[in-house]
Amino acid sequence: MSNVSPSGPPMAAGPLTRAVLEIDEYAAGLGWDQPARLFALVDTARLRRQEPELAAQLGLDADGEGEEAAPAPLTPIEQDEIPADQPLDEFLGTIAWPDAVAGCAMTVERLMLPPSAEASVPDGLDEAGLAAWVARHPDRQEVRMTVAVLRDGARESALRLREKDSPTEVLTGSDLVPNLAEALSATFEG
Repeated sequence: MSNVSPSGPPMAAGPLTRAVLEIDEYAAGLGWDQPARLFALVDTARLRRQEPELAAQLGLDADGEGEEAAPAPLTPIEQDEIPADQPLDEFLGTIAWPDAVAGCAMTVERLMLPPSAEASVPDGLDEAGLAAWVARHPDRQEVRMTVAVLRDGARESALRLREKDSPTEVLTGSDLVPNLAEALSATFEG
């Protein structure tokens, strides 16, 4: 487990937006061509109260914060590596979070095409064929998606294009990656 360093998101942003931007910044620091990463989102105050030793290991102990630096309301904690040989939807179907986890988030890199390219998709391609076709398309864009959900249904996403890899070029919104948000929300059902 590793803590995502809270160094950049605007303080005026809501807790979930701050968490998504923290994770995006963390992923950006690792560079591109990375595997998908899964994070538990925990309530920072609850973590500090119930697990003071873990909070201290993550740099969230009260003594380490200083007067002017308030900890973020949600602390992202990276989980074990996602199996590369298992489809994401199957992997997410195996997850059940303990009650202490307020939400979860995932970063994943994908190729995307502009809407104008949809009309030129060849008929009859299976999933592998479509992925290969997109990878060869001249208008493809590499994108890193960071999606977070809370148990209460709140959602937030951040998108970063590889060609515009800058913290000021990150697009945020609650409905940018609805299918991944649905899959993450399903990890809290049952």
